[in-house]
Amino acid sequence: MENRDVYINLLESSLTNQTFVKANLGNYKGEIEGLKKILIKKIIIKNKEKLSFTYRYATRDQVKNYDINEGIKLVRESLASGFNFAALFTLEFDFIYEVKKNGKSFTKKSKPTHNQLLSTSHDKQKHRLIPPEKSYLHHLKITDKNGKVYKATQDKYRQINRYIEILSTWLQKLPKRDLIRVADMGSGKGYLTFALYDYLTNSLQLNTEITGVEYRHDLVDLCNEIAKKSTFTQLKFTQSTIEDFDAHDINILIALHACDTATDDAIAKGIEAEADLIVVAPCCHKQIRREIEQHKVQNDLQFLTQHGIFMERQAEMVTDGIRALILEYFGYSTKVFEFISDTHTPKNAMIIGMKNPKKMTRNPQILKEIERVKGYFGIGRHHLESVLKKKN
Repeated sequence: MENRDVYINLLESSLTNQTFVKANLGNYKGEIEGLKKILIKKIIIKNKEKLSFTYRYATRDQVKNYDINEGIKLVRESLASGFNFAALFTLEFDFIYEVKKNGKSFTKKSKPTHNQLLSTSHDKQKHRLIPPEKSYLHHLKITDKNGKVYKATQDKYRQINRYIEILSTWLQKLPKRDLIRVADMGSGKGYLTFALYDYLTNSLQLNTEITGVEYRHDLVDLCNEIAKKSTFTQLKFTQSTIEDFDAHDINILIALHACDTATDDAIAKGIEAEADLIVVAPCCHKQIRREIEQHKVQNDLQFLTQHGIFMERQAEMVTDGIRALILEYFGYSTKVFEFISDTHTPKNAMIIGMKNPKKMTRNPQILKEIERVKGYFGIGRHHLESVLKKKN
């Protein structure tokens, strides 16, 4: 019997004799982009046992529930189509199945690490990186004094946790530093700024100094007052525009929903400071749309861009695509994906750039690609290029 079949048989028997605790599939080398692992547990829905599969991607989780037999079949198929590692945890033993680089597999059986079954409640409260008991959430009027999230702020609370969940992967890759300096451009009411400070300082135990940069003076005063109440001694808010803020010594630059070219101003400051991590979620893409509409270059996308809504979407993609290319030119590894801010704000692209010491900086091939893209769409200039040229 093959090692993979041994794993499946043990999985099936543990589910039959009610000793199954959980299972994990990992070391994925298949064709589904972004998929990292699958986490499997047993749940009960309408008095019927099912297997809950959490498909963990680089920036999101997707949960699907299956009947027991269907779930076992999916595990078998997954191990045959890209997953090279599988762990099974039962009340009787732990069991590992793994495929090495040479293609040979092996198994390992050991004493159980669990002495009780997991809860099978489908309504079990999700673990949050930012639990609702945090005092600053109460000061920000997201929770009551007992740490219960208000009904009207449920979306905001989920947004905060989703934001930290996304950034957590990148934050844990940061180079070791005695002090991490963060600038949060356009910090607004500070919801995400407070959560980031809390996560870096209290969860990751990193010596962190964050400055929230906000133009509205009343919000600056409010956030500084809440920071003081929360004893967040190295979190401060300052009244400034993105353009005027001195960011020369920062390690992380964040700018969420900075309008139009303000996003470019923020990215430029991060590049100039050689920040380890740059995170932006742009909104409004007027500058590039005006360039495209002004020059009216004929290309293969004309059948789409004659419609205003498609022109708008194209301008967004082109603007952010060139931003990513410029970050790559300056030695950043980039990722662009969808970030949903809350129920009242449209979906945005989030651009993350992490400084990569192994990456070639100022690669002339990237410059050629930027010029090719600009020529194809009839773009005379991209604001980010203009800002960087002024600084260099």
